[in-house]
Amino acid sequence: MSMEFGLFMGGFVHHDLMKSNPNAEHDRLMSEVRLAEVGDRHNWKYSWWTEHHFLYEYSHISANEVVMPWVAARTERMHIASGIINITPPVNHPVRVAERVAMLDHLSEGRFEFGTGRGSSTTEQGGFGITDPDETKAMFDEAIEQFVPMWRDGEYEYEGKYFSVPKRHILPKPYSKPHPPLWVAAGNPGTFQKAGEMGLGVICFTGGTPEKMAPLVEMYKEAIKTAKPVGEYVNDNIAITTSFMCMEDGDDAIDWATRSGNGRQQTLVFKYLDTFPRPDWVPAWPQEIPDPTRDQILAGRDAGASVIGTPAECAEVIARWEAIGVDQLIMGPSGSTYPNEVLEHTVQLFGDEVIPRFDTDPEFSTDRYRKAAAKSLGDA
Repeated sequence: MSMEFGLFMGGFVHHDLMKSNPNAEHDRLMSEVRLAEVGDRHNWKYSWWTEHHFLYEYSHISANEVVMPWVAARTERMHIASGIINITPPVNHPVRVAERVAMLDHLSEGRFEFGTGRGSSTTEQGGFGITDPDETKAMFDEAIEQFVPMWRDGEYEYEGKYFSVPKRHILPKPYSKPHPPLWVAAGNPGTFQKAGEMGLGVICFTGGTPEKMAPLVEMYKEAIKTAKPVGEYVNDNIAITTSFMCMEDGDDAIDWATRSGNGRQQTLVFKYLDTFPRPDWVPAWPQEIPDPTRDQILAGRDAGASVIGTPAECAEVIARWEAIGVDQLIMGPSGSTYPNEVLEHTVQLFGDEVIPRFDTDPEFSTDRYRKAAAKSLGDA
């Protein structure tokens, strides 16, 4: 199958933008909606919309269930995906999640992809009364098993540790048969293994080079061969997130990257997302990771980590990700201070000149898995 491509929308609002523009938050949110519209017209198959709470600057998208149907209404072909919906019951009651996912599936007419997770920050978890981050693992495990039973015909009831439901009709039922594709966020080897065993697609938020990520891809691909899916079908998909800057002139792309504001965005990752280990090279807050220098960008591109340059130079890096078996690259250009017109230009150029070199299949991989499952279950 072809490698596919998605846009990651995180709602990053740099403090310098807020100082100079009182509408910076609004402008960023609307810019990301417009980027999805551009991507829809230029070969991008997915847009992924995060859910975060309380993370000032880092992410101002707290209600992706509101954003995603708006984006679905403004696009025609692109799949709209949650990257993620937090399914721990104190944050989002699983019944409400099941209802929203099914409604999104209807409103998008089968273009919704259900990415799940348990949150990655004690700031978020503690804001909803979760005092032990490790307990979110058990919360996730309980909830993820219950969505498909909720979506089946007839009444549903459940008595669990973290949530319970008396006998009720959970409505609506999904539009697509048997249900939207299921994904989970992953950042460590154990989650890659577990995702494969559960038949879930992986959304990987761990950065690095293809060489670094290859063992995790292999681990997932091996585990999914013998999956016992929590859904009605296996979503054999590994998606890795990265950033990019594509311009007709490679020097222009590098110049933009050296003043992207992405260093602060990366600094905020380690300020807030404290369930991730902080590498020794990351300075303690409020010191910031500086934006990369030209030499660092070129070294990163040589290592396969920086997708920055002309379409041909970007394609050379993408080929290295394709070679290790990555199914989708999720690109996050708006984790920056780039103005909207620059973002739209790079999304369009990359979509027109780079994506067709790798994604030659008009069908979505998740549609293929879903249709096969519907046929085997007699729902086609």
